[in-house]
Amino acid sequence: MAQAMVNFRMDKDLKMNMEQICNEMGLTPSAAYTIFAKKVTQERRIPFEITADPFYSRQNMDRLNRAVSDMDAGRNMSEHELVEDLK
Repeated sequence: MAQAMVNFRMDKDLKMNMEQICNEMGLTPSAAYTIFAKKVTQERRIPFEITADPFYSRQNMDRLNRAVSDMDAGRNMSEHELVEDLK
């Protein structure tokens, strides 16, 4: 089987963590990426669930931006008691 070079960019810390974890599992990052690529090819999908964090939804971000604008303008301000973590 002919080999092909694949290059892509990622965060430096992410790369270092990936290398460390792969090493702990007895794998090289290249082997881990190859396993990932084989799984994608076999299943014709990303082999794990990918979801969007609802916190970053457009609706929530708009609400947060309005709340910050209100706070900056001194509107819709009310006092509340501090909720303590009871763990």
